[in-house]
Amino acid sequence: MLCLLTALFVAAAKPESEPLTLNGNRFLTLCLMIRTTPWEVSRDVKLHPRDEAEWHTLESVRDIRETFAEGDSTRRLTWGFTLNALEDQRENYRQIREYARECHYRYGDEISYFPGYFPAMYLPRERINREMSEAIAEIGELVGNGYKPKCIMGGFLSSDNLRYLAEKEDIHVAHAVIWSQHAIDGGGADGSVSYPYYPSAEHFCKPAQGKNDFIDCVSLDGWTMDFICARRTGAMGHGIEGFNSRRGVGPIETYKGWGVDLGNLEVMHTQSLHFDKGFELNGFGWITNIWETQMYYEFGKDFLLSALRTWIQSTTKRWPDVKYVSFGEFGELWRQAHPANDWNYNFVERGSGLGDSYNNLEIKWFMNPKFRLALLRDWHKKGSPTYVIDFTRYDLTAEEPADPSVENPHKDWSLMNVINQKGTRPQDKPVTFDRLSDDDRRLIREVYPDLADSLR
Repeated sequence: MLCLLTALFVAAAKPESEPLTLNGNRFLTLCLMIRTTPWEVSRDVKLHPRDEAEWHTLESVRDIRETFAEGDSTRRLTWGFTLNALEDQRENYRQIREYARECHYRYGDEISYFPGYFPAMYLPRERINREMSEAIAEIGELVGNGYKPKCIMGGFLSSDNLRYLAEKEDIHVAHAVIWSQHAIDGGGADGSVSYPYYPSAEHFCKPAQGKNDFIDCVSLDGWTMDFICARRTGAMGHGIEGFNSRRGVGPIETYKGWGVDLGNLEVMHTQSLHFDKGFELNGFGWITNIWETQMYYEFGKDFLLSALRTWIQSTTKRWPDVKYVSFGEFGELWRQAHPANDWNYNFVERGSGLGDSYNNLEIKWFMNPKFRLALLRDWHKKGSPTYVIDFTRYDLTAEEPADPSVENPHKDWSLMNVINQKGTRPQDKPVTFDRLSDDDRRLIREVYPDLADSLR
């Protein structure tokens, strides 16, 4: 029966005309998160007491999935289940799991494990590893046919966890970092690259520095950020007047915060950074997003489906070549194109003018395996100086926190050294290029000689 269903669903889906490649394409990855409570990082570690069972129904996930597929049944996404959502025997969760399985065979969706965003903050490494294996086995039983996800949706995962996935589970992609997150949801880990990279054995925010430091598990971000907004730490205020360092494509910070129309302007602005100029600079473009399915009830069915439909339709209209793929599929495409850390990413943004995405500011990001560098200037003022607001060196030794526990969590896993964009330390005051040390300027000049000469 399973083989018959598989054949029927695969036949119903429209195949790609030719194999996908990373370069020359624009990609969008979306994950739908299924949970029983907010911030649950294990079966018995639930950091928020709210039971969301009534907010997770077959109707809700089916409406969301079918809205995503409107007009194109080849769009693929990733389902991220917490352990509790995988194991809960209440009828609604049983129905959701069966529907996700159906979507795997019908659309090609990925079904994965999602340990609630923040396992590294609260659980020892060995327990995270063990529970990832348990969840992977349960997902295999759910889907059948020898299935194993290509990507684990981990939120924050330590280098040890990523090495375990690669060596013990033969999984080589993970959503293992939340780029720029700091002082949000009780913690954070700023300091990484925003696009894919192979992590170092020293710290999951640090790209590997050589063969002896190399972990063969591509690290992916979960939400694409507005770089101007992401300079801030935390969030303050509400609506258009407040600021939020997590603003970008996320539905809570955009559609819920500003309404569908205004929120979509910010989403499209953020996507244009990657699908227009970013595509030109990097040879491909990538937007990544995670939607928590309980929003269907928490924010309202009509509102959420309107936001989703507006997002997908406006994205497809502006960039009709966008490929909607799973996290695992995108990570494997990147891995095929980059068997080593041989990448170099460049981004340019002038703020949208909405909220704290100030339209007089221009930010340029340069990210490579040796360092990340951010330059900021007021482009409205002629002759305005360019300031270095972030210079994170990856050639310096880094160290992750020791194993945490629920009683003694470690909430800040940031990698900060020379200057960090969040400005939380005395040394983070922006400086002009000439105020950097000779060694820092030498390193920048090695990678970007023309840039260094222009900043002298």
